[in-house]
Amino acid sequence: MLRILEILGQLIMVFMEETGKVILLFGNSLRWGLRRPFYVRLVVRQMLEIGVNSIPVVLITATFTGMVLALQTHTGFQRFNAESLVGTVVALSMTRELGPVLTGLIVAGRAGSAIAAELGTMRVTEQIDALYTLATNPVKYLVVPRLVAGTLMLPVMTVLSDIVGIYGGFFVSVKVLDANRTIYLRRTWDFLQFSDIYSGLVKAAFFGLVISLIGCYKGFHTRGGAEGVGRATTGSVVVSSMMILISDYLLTAILF
Repeated sequence: MLRILEILGQLIMVFMEETGKVILLFGNSLRWGLRRPFYVRLVVRQMLEIGVNSIPVVLITATFTGMVLALQTHTGFQRFNAESLVGTVVALSMTRELGPVLTGLIVAGRAGSAIAAELGTMRVTEQIDALYTLATNPVKYLVVPRLVAGTLMLPVMTVLSDIVGIYGGFFVSVKVLDANRTIYLRRTWDFLQFSDIYSGLVKAAFFGLVISLIGCYKGFHTRGGAEGVGRATTGSVVVSSMMILISDYLLTAILF
């Protein structure tokens, strides 16, 4: 029993220590991000890496998610003669939950892991330490552009995800299941409110910040050469995915 309590206490201590380090990194990023010089070119480059290069996989995932959602919803609603509400369910599901969450998980797997791997490699090869000799703060030069890019690009990709997901549901409902086009569109716009879209974008911005922050933290604290880079990359994806799902519930409770 004492051994179990000891292990549990060690896990809690490690969790609190890691959480404190992440918070300190975020605080330093805010402090240095408000100081000159502003590396706009680096921010744009990271926006391309995190956002633009992730668009194809995000759009494919959102399209088939909307299609499957419409198919499953139509099949279930047939039992209650409520097929006209399929468009409403697809639109609300995509804008409130599936759009930001799926986009966040995809970007965490693609861009978050890349951030951790890149910074981890720079750490083990002492490139980050070399920045100090050039009178350049590593947090400002490496972390801040990634945080800004992630926070800005996730809402943009979520909007695209919502659009193609809703269209995927429309295509399946109207073209495959022979639903009435006019009723589908009317039901969609009658029940879809701006608050639904706004809440999804708030979630997406927070997810983007979390993904970038966790990726940078794991990369900055990489140890152990190539093996350590692999652990940092895996840890970045796992922690980011868990944080997205946990924070999704908390944000939903707050926003709704």
